[in-house]
Amino acid sequence: MTAPRKRSRRVVAIPLGMTMATALAVLPNTTASASVTAPQDAAADATPLSYVVNVSPGPGTSSHVKKAIAEAGGTIVTSYDQIGVIVVHSSDAGFAAAIRKVRGVESAGATRTAPLPAQSTTDLGAPKVLTAQEVAAADAEAGQDPLQPLQWDLPAIKADKAHEKSLGSPDVTVAVIDTGVDDTHPDIAPNFDREASVNCVTGKPDTAEGAWRPGADESPHGTHVAGEIAAAKNGVGMTGVAPGVKVSGIKVSTPAGFFYTEAVVCGFVWAAEHGVDVTNNSYYTDPWYFNCKDDPDQKALVEAVTRASRYAERKGAVNVAAAGNENYDLAADEITDPSSPNDTTPSDRVIDPSECLDIPTQLPGVVTVASTGAKGIKSSFSNHGLGVIDIAAPGGDSTRYQTPAPPATSGLILGTLPGGKWGYMAGTSMASPHVAGVAALIKSTHPYASPALVKALLYAGADATACTDPYDIDGDGKVDAVCEGPKNRNGFYGWGMADALDAVTK
Repeated sequence: MTAPRKRSRRVVAIPLGMTMATALAVLPNTTASASVTAPQDAAADATPLSYVVNVSPGPGTSSHVKKAIAEAGGTIVTSYDQIGVIVVHSSDAGFAAAIRKVRGVESAGATRTAPLPAQSTTDLGAPKVLTAQEVAAADAEAGQDPLQPLQWDLPAIKADKAHEKSLGSPDVTVAVIDTGVDDTHPDIAPNFDREASVNCVTGKPDTAEGAWRPGADESPHGTHVAGEIAAAKNGVGMTGVAPGVKVSGIKVSTPAGFFYTEAVVCGFVWAAEHGVDVTNNSYYTDPWYFNCKDDPDQKALVEAVTRASRYAERKGAVNVAAAGNENYDLAADEITDPSSPNDTTPSDRVIDPSECLDIPTQLPGVVTVASTGAKGIKSSFSNHGLGVIDIAAPGGDSTRYQTPAPPATSGLILGTLPGGKWGYMAGTSMASPHVAGVAALIKSTHPYASPALVKALLYAGADATACTDPYDIDGDGKVDAVCEGPKNRNGFYGWGMADALDAVTK
């Protein structure tokens, strides 16, 4: 068995040899064979796998289905009756095949290919942490937070101008569905929404105090994202895109860094039922980078997360997601996916991205975000695709490729880190929270706007950006990606660059 590959999805590793030791969390490609069954040794050792069983939504799981789950060797962990998704553990390798035959079961599938718990030993990597000297050297102007001069990304979306008019409303909450959020950070604590925070890692909500925080050895990813969205304008550290709104932490990543379906479903349902206005999703759902609907397990995972994300939107949330870091054309006829399933043994498979979906990124209604660098062009790593990308925002890039204007020094994105620190990371993981922040500003300006209207205003306000053609980001004379479509709707930038100023003025 190869070492499992984890999927805190959207922070990218900048290639070696570039002018920055500002490197950040590594996000491997994710891909998998079209159909992989539970490992036989898992069944032999009676080690459970986790499953989702999808039934018709309604008040209570029927006794008929409950009995069938038990008879097939399953134990119900929790049931989200409002969307008809049941989370089950079973040590029986034949559980999914058996339960699919039961009357009332619409689909069912294993959420992972490794036994519980996931056996990952690889490290996600670390961001470049600002030193005390770097913090002290930042030369802020009057009205700026101390580290704001390092944030080239704020003027890139006119957030600095927007803040002169509005910081956003404390009645608006953005949920960071991620690796956990350190709410004790001085830039996050003033805006943290504890009531909308939870640990969903097992697929069942854990509301214990601090359960939403990352452990000491866990990824700082979610904390970084939270600061990008809503770091308070309080004379400390940095400034978020929407520094007046609330932010919550919904932890869905295992300590090993996997985002499994049952946790993601729990996260969306929790957000839906706790007044969340925007969710940020800077990950993909493990273990499959692309979930192919002709595979019964993967089909069930797509169905479960689709139900959960749609439920959140019906309850008033705008769902924003990162497009991914592999420079894939998500509108291509085919893509070679080399790293799924990432929790056991990945292998190359050729998939059709219109049939095999990256979830939640490619689900209906989700705002799909591409990344740009300090020069305003597509980041070297960012996925793209005409009709797939909805909008673009700063996610950083190699400083060598896209050098920011002084006083900023790094082409990466500054964010908060656990333990009261700040540091740089890059990826579509960092682009998505910029859009989530702009959506929160729109909701602040239009408090009664539906998710559909917030999205319409988001796209209408975006600054149309023409295709970069030719796109030769490393200057080696070879085209690195092809952009298709007109200025106001293309495969690199979607409707264009997110605009925070329009969010508070229109």
